[in-house]
Amino acid sequence: MMLASVFTKTVRDRWKGWAIGVVSLVLMLLMAMSAYSEIDLSVFKAMPEAYRSFIGITDMVEVGSLAIRALYGTYGVLAFAAMALAMGAASIAGEERNGTIGLLLGNPKSRTHVIVAKAAAMILLAAISVLALWAVTIPVSAMLDVSIEGLDVGAFTFHLLIYSLFYGFMAMAIGAWTGNKGAASGVSAGILVISLFAAGILPLVKGVEDLVKAFPSHYFDGSDPLLNGVDWGDLSILTAISAAFIVVAVIGVNRRDLKSQTVGITLVDRLRAIPMTQKIIDKLAGSARVSGIWIKTASEYQGLLMVTAALMFFLMGLMMGPFYAAIPQETLEIGGQLPEAMVALVGGGDISTPEGWYQIETFGLMAPIAVMLVTIAVGAGALAGEESRRTMGLLLANPISRARIIYEKSWSMVLLAFAIGFSTFAGVALGSAVADMGINVWNIAATCLLQVLVGLVFGALSLALSAGTGRTKIAIFGAIGAALAFHLLNSFAALSDTMARWAKFSPFHYYLGNDPLINGMDWGNAAILASLTLGLIGLSVILFQRRDIRQTG
Repeated sequence: MMLASVFTKTVRDRWKGWAIGVVSLVLMLLMAMSAYSEIDLSVFKAMPEAYRSFIGITDMVEVGSLAIRALYGTYGVLAFAAMALAMGAASIAGEERNGTIGLLLGNPKSRTHVIVAKAAAMILLAAISVLALWAVTIPVSAMLDVSIEGLDVGAFTFHLLIYSLFYGFMAMAIGAWTGNKGAASGVSAGILVISLFAAGILPLVKGVEDLVKAFPSHYFDGSDPLLNGVDWGDLSILTAISAAFIVVAVIGVNRRDLKSQTVGITLVDRLRAIPMTQKIIDKLAGSARVSGIWIKTASEYQGLLMVTAALMFFLMGLMMGPFYAAIPQETLEIGGQLPEAMVALVGGGDISTPEGWYQIETFGLMAPIAVMLVTIAVGAGALAGEESRRTMGLLLANPISRARIIYEKSWSMVLLAFAIGFSTFAGVALGSAVADMGINVWNIAATCLLQVLVGLVFGALSLALSAGTGRTKIAIFGAIGAALAFHLLNSFAALSDTMARWAKFSPFHYYLGNDPLINGMDWGNAAILASLTLGLIGLSVILFQRRDIRQTG
């Protein structure tokens, strides 16, 4: 009973997120199969065997394999791994941050029981979600008359299950030892991104191909389970490490003094402690009454900002130049002949050119995701987060309007978004210079500005959902779901005549639609993205002023 109560509560609190993830992926699969059905597959079958081997397809390529590999191998990994690591990070560190760990352990439940119960809940939810994804794939393909004969979808989704749980238990172990939810989720997400990057890049660089075995992503799809079935050797490695993470989590939570509520030292506090910056920060922060809402909000996301900015500067910016230079020319030429259908999901581009390389590897997916990671977090936490922490009443007790709160929170979101954009710009510009790639620096700046603007659109959407509902989960999942849907719409519009006319309704159409790395800034596109952001912030003010504030989360 003691274990079951924690287990049941965790399942009840978390099942909606997993359900939304499954439904979203199925809808995306419908869109992908519809789009790929209109593609002339002869272009794939006519490619030389070496080319097909390079991109991981056989001469029996069909619509089903393209769609499943593209959707489940990218968005499926990101969605399920993100949900698992969010659960893992919240299992102990999240309870400490919310001040509920004392209530939980005040009952006759040992710390080990809590960890095991939360781990069991994560396994159950992930397993049910993956099983549902596999089961639904069959009728979806039949409904669209898309053959998946010869594809081992069950093996592929089973690999997805074990891979996702790996990151969930990693986050659980870090959170149990540190009590820091941000560190647990940030480190785990960083390793996920680095691993996906390494698995895609290292096999292309001559002489370092075997280094890919040091990264978890290799054990997810390195054996190509969609075609070859379950690789029990690869999965046993991930499973063994996951089990070790659980043991580490149990040891960590049992040896540490748990905090009744996490109170971190913000960047503002650190700067105030330095005599040289104390006066400046005091002026920026304003009076004690208002407590500098915008600067306080910005300081609350310092950890997320630093991790994300560092990844974009070093990994996705600076290092991409030397990697491009290290890839053999013949490999780049093969990549340059990839069909548009293969690169549509990552923003398109010609990998054989410096601009196309950065568009595919950096700007297509990772750059907007990096900005949205921060802006959506700020947007959701700006209002709904204050309500869930029961601090909104204290904030509104000061002589400030609801509109001012939104404007200051929005200003924080804008500053953080531009910080990520500048980090990306600096990294790409240096990477291009180091590798002598010759990319126009003003075009890099234009692309990074558009990256910031498209990220702000979905951050402002998260803010509007937060203002209108007071629910952080609705704000986060709503904004993320909209971003995925619009990204896929824009990606498949180039492949499907049916979807082409809808592309202009996607914010991503105004991001890379003009190929800014090659053609420079399209100020009309920038104005549209900026207008969408301002409109959503204005809508947030209206929604927030009309709603009764909730007193509990």
